[in-house]
Amino acid sequence: MSVTATAATDAKIRTAGLPIRGMTCGACAARLEKALTRATGITVAAVNFALERADVSFDPAATDIGSITGVVRNAGFEVPEESFSLGVGGMTCSACAGRVEKSLSRLSGIIEANVNIALERADVRAVAGMVSIDALAGAVRDAGYEPQVAAATERQADADRAHRDREAAQLAREKRILLLSIALSSPLVLHMALKFVGIHFMLPMVVEIALATPVQFLIGARFYKAAYKALRARSANMDVLVVMGTTAAYAYSWYLIATLGSDAAGKLYFEASAVIITLVLLGKFMEARAKRGTTAAIRQLMDLRPETARVRRDGSEQQVSIGEVASGDIVIVRPGERIPVDGKVVSGQSDVDEALITGESLPVAKHPGDIVTGGAINGTGLLDIQATHVGEDSTLARIIHLVENAQAGKAPVQRLVDRISAIFVPVVVGIAGLTFVGWYAFGGAFEPALIAAVSVLVIACPCALGLATPTAIMTGTGAAARSGILIKDVESLERAHRLNAIVFDKTGTLTAGKPAVVEIHAFDGDDKDVLRAAAAVQQGSEHPLARAMLERAREMTITLPQVTAFQSRTGLGVTATIEGQSIVCGNLAMLQEHGIEPIEPERAEELESQARTVVWVARSGAVIGTIAIADVLRPEAIDAIAALRKLGARTLMLSGDAERVAARVGAEVGVDEARGSVRPDQKAQAIDALRAEGYVVGMIGDGINDAPALAAADVGIAMGSGTDIAMETAGITLMRTDPRLVAGAISASRATFRKIKQNLFWAFVYNVVGIPLAAAGVLTPAMAGAAMALSSVSVVSNSLLLRGWRPEFMRAETRNSRH
Repeated sequence: MSVTATAATDAKIRTAGLPIRGMTCGACAARLEKALTRATGITVAAVNFALERADVSFDPAATDIGSITGVVRNAGFEVPEESFSLGVGGMTCSACAGRVEKSLSRLSGIIEANVNIALERADVRAVAGMVSIDALAGAVRDAGYEPQVAAATERQADADRAHRDREAAQLAREKRILLLSIALSSPLVLHMALKFVGIHFMLPMVVEIALATPVQFLIGARFYKAAYKALRARSANMDVLVVMGTTAAYAYSWYLIATLGSDAAGKLYFEASAVIITLVLLGKFMEARAKRGTTAAIRQLMDLRPETARVRRDGSEQQVSIGEVASGDIVIVRPGERIPVDGKVVSGQSDVDEALITGESLPVAKHPGDIVTGGAINGTGLLDIQATHVGEDSTLARIIHLVENAQAGKAPVQRLVDRISAIFVPVVVGIAGLTFVGWYAFGGAFEPALIAAVSVLVIACPCALGLATPTAIMTGTGAAARSGILIKDVESLERAHRLNAIVFDKTGTLTAGKPAVVEIHAFDGDDKDVLRAAAAVQQGSEHPLARAMLERAREMTITLPQVTAFQSRTGLGVTATIEGQSIVCGNLAMLQEHGIEPIEPERAEELESQARTVVWVARSGAVIGTIAIADVLRPEAIDAIAALRKLGARTLMLSGDAERVAARVGAEVGVDEARGSVRPDQKAQAIDALRAEGYVVGMIGDGINDAPALAAADVGIAMGSGTDIAMETAGITLMRTDPRLVAGAISASRATFRKIKQNLFWAFVYNVVGIPLAAAGVLTPAMAGAAMALSSVSVVSNSLLLRGWRPEFMRAETRNSRH
């Protein structure tokens, strides 16, 4: 379907053709047309049901494509979207990011454009078919920056490596330029410092000029270029302030030479301009190094992707590139190698280190039938793995995408900061102008007025404001990911730090989600004998209860005998012959069918009242014992609830089990409230009721039936063992089945937002205190330059402190292991 976006005859009116999904009849088209016509800013709307298209004429001053798509959604239909990501080179502060966003947003079809200066990346949502990656690159170029279009998926690893190589080369180049600038500026600094301590030493004017000029116009050329691009785009940024301040000091020095001649010696300000540029370069270099630290989590995850895999094809082993591995291939992983793809173990057994993926510090035993994750490290065994998910469908690729998505987003407070940054530079220029006028009017001297104005221009820096939020988010989400907590987006991160009510689904979250043997009671022989008989007749069965008995037999290293005359009765149990004796294994009805008398039936009734399934085992017509099976509580569940209580959160458990069973489990784990006999739709209603009471609600689940409740909660949290639909609906995914990570997710969010508040506080205080001091003449231009350089470095360094964050229980485990 073709999509159009053209200028109308009236220069103020634009026309767009939007594809529409979800219309089923002409009445749908009429309803949508009515809704569009009523919307603010839309002059004409025509909806064609047959073409599934809406042609809309609108005033761009009153509305935009994003608002129009919102009208379509509110009417009950969908406008298909597509997303783009591209790198943006050459940005120096948040004002630059704002300028790129404006340029991108002017393109027809753009729903939302977000530019993250810390990641140097633009993320764009657009109406499907209305914009191309080339058009986006052109818009970035028009704003005065260099677009870097992402490589194709199959070359993504190479592209990531090339990008990091470019980053490293750029950092090395910056370092060389900085060292040269320091070398040229140092004599000027020495000249100035000696004057302060009373030693009258002056560099010849020609030497000052020779040292300062290359710093100003060669090393400082980047500032002039960036300032020119900003002004050409009718904007202003940090570079404009630096250029205005240093050029004023440099030009005034030439003015003194021209008017005073040799008497100008000792009165020049070449050292101020050179030192300011050097200090700004130093700050930018330190900031770049620190920013690399905030993206360390993403780089670590990318490094987990193996480049090749060993695949068994046509009866032989072949080494192929990772992009050539297809789902269903048998991949061979030798001891110590990194597992290249997600898959299922088909032969072999080993311990696998999944620490960098799930945060689990201990290796996990893997046997045939177990699932393994690409990027994990194989232990001492040889594994044959059948590939199940490859490329962008792999767990690792999805983790990287989730982390990048969270890091690229903007917290609500960042949008306010962006608006402040947009007017920050013009306001500072105005303050500098008033400072100059005030000093000149009341002091009558040009020189101190100029120096005070230069100090104001140099000390004011929007960089610290722009970096305060994204660096904290990048570092915080990265640290959470290393601990096995994946945060889907910034909105989930922002809401998570306010959570004060946590709702658990019982099965699979607080309990293991699979039956396990909890008690064996022998009436004849011993427990091992009872389990041996029961497990033997269950060999080959896929029934959950059968698997529970076979698993316990394996744990107790019981050798199982051969089985003959096997028969299965659905809903009752099984019979078979082992070692010449008939075995009956099943429920009470199965015993009665075979005319076998139960022993102590009241004991079995008591067990069943505790939500345990009782399996009767009889041999040669007589009961020899019972086996109680239940969905056991996770060993971490009690600690998880205690940790949430410590964070001040109310805890609830909703279960489809009977009220009595739910109450027993709830009391065992210590939740504030437990409710049983709750259907999936009622879980969502319970969450809505809590929200109506003023709670900010988090829901933890792992199954398809949890998806409505996860969506209804302020923050949905999916357990890593859960289904894809639960993980898609959730805002936070826990990469392993440890409910203690729920408190960890809340703590990570709170720690991140504490850092954001600290960063913004210092960034604002720095400008609020620094600008008046500079205007008052307390700070020299060189001191102002040093303060400006340190401001953004201090903000990024404060964010980097989050790299050491880990959930409290993981820190405790580390402390205990040391003792």
